[in-house]
Amino acid sequence: MRNLKITVNGVSYDVQVEEVGGSAAPVAQPVPSVQASAPKAAPKAAAKADIKGSVKIDIPMPGTIVSVNVKEGQSVKKGDVLVVFEAMKMENEIQSPQDGKVVSVLCAKGENKESGAVLLTLE
Repeated sequence: MRNLKITVNGVSYDVQVEEVGGSAAPVAQPVPSVQASAPKAAPKAAAKADIKGSVKIDIPMPGTIVSVNVKEGQSVKKGDVLVVFEAMKMENEIQSPQDGKVVSVLCAKGENKESGAVLLTLE
């Protein structure tokens, strides 16, 4: 088993690679706690520089929004699931990093988002 860092679309992922039963092709499996480095700003995100809210919640990798579990004005607690998105055929949850109030929701179910796109903001 080897640990490698792979960069996809400007986002770095730590992965473990294991050779399987004499196969020449290694199989990459994501490490359970994927740590993404600061992604490059997506062109669409840069156009929204005047987004309201002090805490911006962005998507760590390209994906499709499966569900938006909050609406503007709603109070949230740290750890609440705000948005669920699908990437690489897996559903991923984005949780609230703190207690707060949702200021703006910038995504909807079914939308495709690029890495780094702001999904919602909190205050």
